[in-house]
Amino acid sequence: MAGLRLAFMGTPDFSAHVLKALLGSKHDVVCVYSQPPRPAGRGKKLVASPVQSLAETAGIEVRTPISLKGEEVQAEFAALDLDAAIVVAYGLILPKAVLDAPRFGCLNLHASLLPRWRGAAPIQRAIMAGDAETGIAVMQMAEGLDTGDILSEARLPIGSETTAGSLHDALVGDGVKLLLETLPKLGSDALIPRSQDETGVTYAEKISKAEAAIDWTRPAIELDRHIRGLNPAPGAYFEHDGIRIKILSAKPEAASGTAGILLDDNLLVACGEGALRLNVLQRAGKSAMPAKVFLNGHPIAKGESLL
Repeated sequence: MAGLRLAFMGTPDFSAHVLKALLGSKHDVVCVYSQPPRPAGRGKKLVASPVQSLAETAGIEVRTPISLKGEEVQAEFAALDLDAAIVVAYGLILPKAVLDAPRFGCLNLHASLLPRWRGAAPIQRAIMAGDAETGIAVMQMAEGLDTGDILSEARLPIGSETTAGSLHDALVGDGVKLLLETLPKLGSDALIPRSQDETGVTYAEKISKAEAAIDWTRPAIELDRHIRGLNPAPGAYFEHDGIRIKILSAKPEAASGTAGILLDDNLLVACGEGALRLNVLQRAGKSAMPAKVFLNGHPIAKGESLL
């Protein structure tokens, strides 16, 4: 198959990596859709998404509608005369008129083994839930949240040290390869759609700021997954002497005590079950540092409480 005429729809860094790969392929990305620029930083200046920035640098038209429900927006999309639209963490619901406009419809690259972890935060939720593996799928989009048929997928194990950041990077690489292998098969017998098993559906809710706070009454093994699932962002944290401290790395240990209490002078914290050794921490406005270095500037002694 010759190169396809595509639109790309995405917003965050994950999406930008996929767009970059498409721009280096034989396919023709004629238009990019992304979320509108958002206020960011102390000055709250409007900042374009990673996808918009990349597309503009490449000289590709960028559209940033706040909704795709209007007839005019839908007509403009249909006028692109696309073979397919590639959707990667875009952030807007695609109405039926948009889904049906391209010749081969709209394809979603989703970072989970659907139907597990439909929704906004599949990478984080898979780690936090203790899943042994995850993956990435190319899905034929349909009305509904991540409900379409699976066209292809790749699996990836989740190890005891896997973080959201490391899993993100691994899935980007696998996802780009999978997508580029799938596109030439569109419309051929080489691609056999597989419907999702509705009995296995779980939802990956968006990560809230509130759940980043560490609850020491939970088992240490759960808190380890929680910390890894929120690394690098937003970062699991506790507060001590009025200072917010992120935990970037920790390990469960076989010790016990009252939840939230330091069991030694080297940041072993008692949990609801077991204990957690804090290995890498970061104070607000500071760089991440090993526990030993952190304690030199911010001592926390045995017997203190982190509740």
